[in-house]
Amino acid sequence: MQKLIETIVKALVDHPDKVRVTAEDRDHQIAYQLSVHENDIGKVIGKQGRVAKAIRTVVYAAGTQSPKRILLEIND
Repeated sequence: MQKLIETIVKALVDHPDKVRVTAEDRDHQIAYQLSVHENDIGKVIGKQGRVAKAIRTVVYAAGTQSPKRILLEIND
């Protein structure tokens, strides 16, 4: 799942080398923390959060086979 998130986000940003995805396993969920360069935050979030919502939709759809709930958190 981390590779999927990295692949999607690296295509969107100006600084793909600064994209970092870490996973945190919680009780009934897996939380992925996405960190990008400070100048690329707007590109990842998009107007009114549309790009972030689209990324989350793809990630959640890919995680439907997982017994745990998938969360994607974007850090600024």
